[in-house]
Amino acid sequence: MPDATTHGGGGIRYFTVLYDAHCPMCRAARGWLASRAQLVPLEFVPAGSAEARQRFPGLDHAATLRDITVVADTGAVYVGDGAWFACLWALAEYRATAERLAAPHLLPLARRVVAAASALRERVREAGPPSLDGPAGYGGPDDRPVCADDRCG
Repeated sequence: MPDATTHGGGGIRYFTVLYDAHCPMCRAARGWLASRAQLVPLEFVPAGSAEARQRFPGLDHAATLRDITVVADTGAVYVGDGAWFACLWALAEYRATAERLAAPHLLPLARRVVAAASALRERVREAGPPSLDGPAGYGGPDDRPVCADDRCG
């Protein structure tokens, strides 16, 4: 199978991740994704923002606030579990994990995990404008403990 990230033949050059900036869990996920080595660059835009509406006028922006949405530079749109798979697939250390989770025998479990995370997100979502101070998800660059295995902070 040809690699979709190749620069010939319409490969994906970057993803835009529309995330809920009012959700602490989404901001933390954004910070984690941004801190990983990326095979396909990820850029982050708050869902429902003026920038998101200007860049993607054809999207249902209310829906992008309910489910993570990823837009490829090719125009492909991924929502929910597909968006999470796209984000993991973009990361150097997690591409193989994304491909395994998308396999038919693991896909139902992966979908349940994404659904559970989405339900939790609805409970922790903040009202009002999101905090734009410092990196999303963390109070500052020194707030995150040094952690080589991603099991802390």
